[in-house]
Amino acid sequence: MRRLLALSRGIDRWTGAVGRASSWLVLAMVLLGAFNALGRYLGRYLGSNLSSNAYLELQWYMFSLIFLLGAAHALRSGSHVRVDVLFGRLGPRGQAWVDLVGTVIFLVPFCLFGFWVSWPSIASSWRVLEVSPDPGGLPRYPIKTMILACFALLLLQAVSEAIKRIAFLRGPPEAHP
Repeated sequence: MRRLLALSRGIDRWTGAVGRASSWLVLAMVLLGAFNALGRYLGRYLGSNLSSNAYLELQWYMFSLIFLLGAAHALRSGSHVRVDVLFGRLGPRGQAWVDLVGTVIFLVPFCLFGFWVSWPSIASSWRVLEVSPDPGGLPRYPIKTMILACFALLLLQAVSEAIKRIAFLRGPPEAHP
């Protein structure tokens, strides 16, 4: 169990680092959005186009990355939305069981299904080196690849969460993460 907990801590460190790094994309996205807005208005005044489709798409890509790369971090930190009305009424062991069963029955299959469904589209995008149809648009295949990265990170974090719940259920209450 110690090796599994060490693996869990390593996964937690990795998803935490990715989550913190992706949080900087929020600032970059806001700054780019402000530039796009100012560039449109200032460009009209100057008679020049200061914004472009590439900048607009880059802003959209950043938003996508924040969501995709932040999902595992949100799971790790318990920031996801809970809709289980019974969960809050359960004790720590009951909550650990709900988390474990939910992870094994729903989250892990969801991640595997996401890989399975996404792969053909992403492979096709790479085959043709898909580019945005908008003039001056960005390549689409790199951002589509991040869908697989999202599911990989989420699956790794699901494994980490399952390990922590199993350790808690097997050990003393102070083992609860």
